[in-house]
Amino acid sequence: MDRRNFIKTSSLLGSLGALGAAPSALAKQRLLTFPKDFRWGCATAAYQIEGGVNEDGRGKSIWDVFSHTSGKVANGDTGDIACDSYHRYEEDIALLKNLGVSCYRFSIAWPRIFPDGKGKPNQKGVDYYKRLIDGLLAAGIEPYATMFHWDLPAAIEGGWENRDAALQFADYAGYMAGQLSDRVKKFMTVNEMRTFIDIGYRAGIHAPGLKLPPDRLNQARHHALLAHGLGAQAIRASTRKGTQIGIAENVDSHAPVIETPEHIEAARRATRIENAMYLTAVMEGKYIDEYLEKEGANAPKPQPGDMKAIATPLDFVAINVYQPQWARADDSKYGYAKVAHNPNAPHMASPWLFVGPEVAYWAVRYASELWKPKKSILPKMALRRMIRLLMVKYMTLNG
Repeated sequence: MDRRNFIKTSSLLGSLGALGAAPSALAKQRLLTFPKDFRWGCATAAYQIEGGVNEDGRGKSIWDVFSHTSGKVANGDTGDIACDSYHRYEEDIALLKNLGVSCYRFSIAWPRIFPDGKGKPNQKGVDYYKRLIDGLLAAGIEPYATMFHWDLPAAIEGGWENRDAALQFADYAGYMAGQLSDRVKKFMTVNEMRTFIDIGYRAGIHAPGLKLPPDRLNQARHHALLAHGLGAQAIRASTRKGTQIGIAENVDSHAPVIETPEHIEAARRATRIENAMYLTAVMEGKYIDEYLEKEGANAPKPQPGDMKAIATPLDFVAINVYQPQWARADDSKYGYAKVAHNPNAPHMASPWLFVGPEVAYWAVRYASELWKPKKSILPKMALRRMIRLLMVKYMTLNG
């Protein structure tokens, strides 16, 4: 069963379940509902769904190259066709509407707009996203546009090791946001720097498949941060009043092993320090002392003005939360120790993805307390109630 048919089946079963479920007295009493302004949505990445990789002037991305390199991807799979959303976006919008979502986060394929990463824009690529957005709006679904979800143009020599990539990204992001801001009000610069840099340039598992030494890795991290900052500035300068700009990052989210004051504080410190190379730098406008001390001579080398650009004010911060990392208080220099997952704990089909729904609470709480993003976050009690509801639903689904 492919994704599209799975969604159709899930929608039908969900509708039947809703019709047959009578709320319990406890549910009525405790009002186990989400806040009225809570938004349910779906999200995708261009290379994972669009297909059409050789159509209408699209250039190659590093993922086109990587996936077509023998032995790099399981089963030799590629994104050449994927979900074929480039041709079937209208059907996909109908699926989204049938699910009842109120928003949809999609990414724009940079090489579909600038096949070489820069130069003359490809109008056919621009028009595709305008058609997609018009269809979403007609269906009552708010579009959230991510400017970069890993498909770096292959023509950019050196990828994120090349400082020019950050400058070219800003030009692309500013241009494309200017084309769409009459329709789109919420833009995200980049999605998951930690993933596309650390897994692509350190572990070598994702495109471009490199295993850089620490000094080059940290400089690539810096260029990704700079791309975000310059991109945010370019989007702000190119769009209409009322446009909101943010970032989406998969924060290394820590939760306390026990909810006592010392362990809660330890997990807070761990969240700040373990994200020093990414979201901490974005929100604080500096590389914190703990990170610089750890990296020593391998630390990134910013140019004048870089950190100010990286810290460009944002309207919201989005965090992708997959699983908890556990932390406890100890007497070490930084006051915390990381605690490994119990190998017998429940996890998803992916062996690395352990189940820990409480981290949804701690991730949002720590992001709010540490960095105080401009966009308001649910009060702690409301957030706890929401996470409790998610945990109840999870336990119900899993017996």
